[in-house]
Amino acid sequence: MSHQLKRTLRRFLAILTLSCSLVPTLYAEPDTEKAIFAGGCFWCMEPPFDALDGVISTTSGYTGGTVVKPTYKQVSSGTTGHTEALQVIFNPEKITYEELLETFWINIDPVDDGGQFCDRGSQYRSEVFYTNDRQHELAEKSKQQLDASGLLPAPVKTAITAASEFYPAEDYHQNYYQKNPKRYKFYSWNCGRKQRLLLLWGKAYND
Repeated sequence: MSHQLKRTLRRFLAILTLSCSLVPTLYAEPDTEKAIFAGGCFWCMEPPFDALDGVISTTSGYTGGTVVKPTYKQVSSGTTGHTEALQVIFNPEKITYEELLETFWINIDPVDDGGQFCDRGSQYRSEVFYTNDRQHELAEKSKQQLDASGLLPAPVKTAITAASEFYPAEDYHQNYYQKNPKRYKFYSWNCGRKQRLLLLWGKAYND
C-alpha cells in the first residue's frame, strides 16, 4: 500500500469516526408533545405554564374557529368562532399531561361558560383542545374528577374538544406579561381574575 493511499485511508477513518461521534448529539433532543388550552385572556395563561419545569415553550394564539389566519381584531369581535388559547410544548419525560391539566384548572373559572372573568363572549371561553386520544381520555377523566370533588360551586362547563388549526397571535401578544409587567398586573387585577381564582381555589392558586 502506497504512502499516499495510507494517508487517504487515515483521513477517511478520521472523518468517519468524527461523524459517528456526532450522532448522539444530533439525536439528543428529547421528544416533545403539544398541548392547547384556552382560559380567557392568553396573556394571563402564559405565566403559570412558563413556570413549570418541563415546559419548553408557550405561544399565545387563536383556535377553535373557522377563519383562516385570524387577526386579534377579528377574534376579539366574537365572530370567528376562535377563542384565545395557549399552545404549550413540553417534555413528557419531565412533566406529564396530567400535571398540565392541574395547572390549567386552577388558573381558570371552570363554572363560567360565558367567558372568563371580565372578558365576556365565546372568544374568551375556557376549553381543552386535545391533540391525541390519550390527551382526550386524560382530559375527560380530569374533568369528571373535578366535578365529583365538590370543590366548585357548580358543574364544570369547560368543553373538551379535538384540536384544530392553531394560529399564533401577533408578536406583541407573546410574553406580554414580561414585556409590559405593569400593564399586565393592572389588567389582571382589574379584570377580577386573581380575586376570583383565590375565591375558587384558595391556596391551590399561586399567582
